Amino acid sequence: MRLLKDRGYQHPVASEITPRARYENRRTWLQAVATLAAGSALSSWAERDALAQATPVAAVPLAGTKSGVSGAVTMEKATARTDAMGYNNFYEFGTDKSDPAANAHTLKTRPWTVAIEGEVKKPRVLALDELLKLAPMEDRVYRLRCVEGWSMVIPWVGYSLASLIRQLEPTGNAKYVQFVTLADRAQMPGLHSSVLEWPYVEALRLDEAMHPLTLLAFGMYGEVLPKQNGAPVRLIVPWKYGFKSAKSIARIRFLDKQPKTSWELANASEYGFFSNVNPGVDHPRWSQASERRIGEDGLFAKKRPTLMFNGYEAQVGSLYAGMDLKKFY
Repeated sequence: MRLLKDRGYQHPVASEITPRARYENRRTWLQAVATLAAGSALSSWAERDALAQATPVAAVPLAGTKSGVSGAVTMEKATARTDAMGYNNFYEFGTDKSDPAANAHTLKTRPWTVAIEGEVKKPRVLALDELLKLAPMEDRVYRLRCVEGWSMVIPWVGYSLASLIRQLEPTGNAKYVQFVTLADRAQMPGLHSSVLEWPYVEALRLDEAMHPLTLLAFGMYGEVLPKQNGAPVRLIVPWKYGFKSAKSIARIRFLDKQPKTSWELANASEYGFFSNVNPGVDHPRWSQASERRIGEDGLFAKKRPTLMFNGYEAQVGSLYAGMDLKKFY
């Protein structure tokens, strides 16, 4: 299945993909399966998700994924799984980078539904299992760039959001897709903070949401998505800053007008609607021209240059043809 047009991007073959076994030592997972699953083959998603909730530090395999498919894959070294799980922005569980890993165990990912609303011919409420069956799972190794100046390379598991959108049949009035995340004070201690308005909301233009790089993710490193990373389902938009990738999605709304996002509401002068990675547009309080790769660069090591559209310019640049990217930041 071909997902990208040839715009200067070379699609690697499966033999060039870093083997999943190199992402992480599997000993911890094997011990967890032997102890907690008692030899179970983990044949259903419910069993895998239950194991993930019982052992939040263990890797729980996602069955049926395809490695090396024609999603955009970077040949850069993947960030260590422990770093990706332990260094996060997920303000619903606290504002420190270590807070989500410490606090997200309270999140209940079963049962879970995602409501589809607005300008679609087929509004509905989808259970997690229904979402999982909508399209084949794929491995996608994407760069993640944070507006704060750090970055990671993460192997995600999911499928193109377009696969879902096509089945929902947006009306001719649908111009934007809004993502509303879970907001439950009983599960999310960070909601007691006034740092943002809750629930957290993000949005994309419909053409951005339909781009084949835009991923609906259910896992990372070939495993069930950890709670602190946005379980059970999150958005990945690799050419935008990380805060555009809404975590723990509860509602998807199709709108005719551009909505305000959480960070726009908090500080529109610093966080625009598009939030594309653009090293030529500084954040008002710091430069975006370089970045620190988590797990590789020491505190005093030389930073690496930030790439336009986070390195995906060949694939997504045409979406913004003719736009003033300093005005529409």
